[in-house]
Amino acid sequence: MLKTSRSLLIYFIIILAGIAALTFVSPQEKSLGPNVRIVYLHGAWVLTAEVAFLAAALVGSAALVTRRAGLHTWSQALGRTGTLFWVTYLPLSLWAMQSNWNGLFLAEPRFRLALIFAITAVLLQVGLWLFNLPWLTSVANIIFIVVLRVVFASASNIMHPPPSPIFNSGNYTIITFFIALNLLAWGAAYLVTRLWLALATSKKYIS
Repeated sequence: MLKTSRSLLIYFIIILAGIAALTFVSPQEKSLGPNVRIVYLHGAWVLTAEVAFLAAALVGSAALVTRRAGLHTWSQALGRTGTLFWVTYLPLSLWAMQSNWNGLFLAEPRFRLALIFAITAVLLQVGLWLFNLPWLTSVANIIFIVVLRVVFASASNIMHPPPSPIFNSGNYTIITFFIALNLLAWGAAYLVTRLWLALATSKKYIS
């Protein structure tokens, strides 16, 4: 088990290095110049967090229907992965603000909401760990992503103009690089999820 965890960690570090390299060579943008690269990265990071939260909800739903314990464990791991990516997305967001707009707009509606959901997600995952009820974890993961999407769907857009400026840019080089960043980030999230699963398995083995 330790060997497996070590291998997963090595692969994760390799993917992180690939993400850093791809970000560094990503195309510049006319208005933001090279600083737009951190925008690409922070966008891919938060999308990865949402994908993980959504996956946690979908797997949790399947677990509740099929009553398969293994699916509850996957839902738990995916929820923790989503939380990790969501929390680490916040400093990337601050970096993007500082680099591109020469200041931190902490009152920006979506950043404020992101911070609130980050704190909520951490407290939720800690609470679920303490209660240690698989069905409750799955239910909580379902409710969390639903509330998150409903709240953000009605949030004001100031520094996050809709629709997606990247996919609506018409620049297929930028779009291709952004998709590649997302795929690498999803790969990193998968490895983190596997690490959570390995940790859960080792605890069961020890107990």
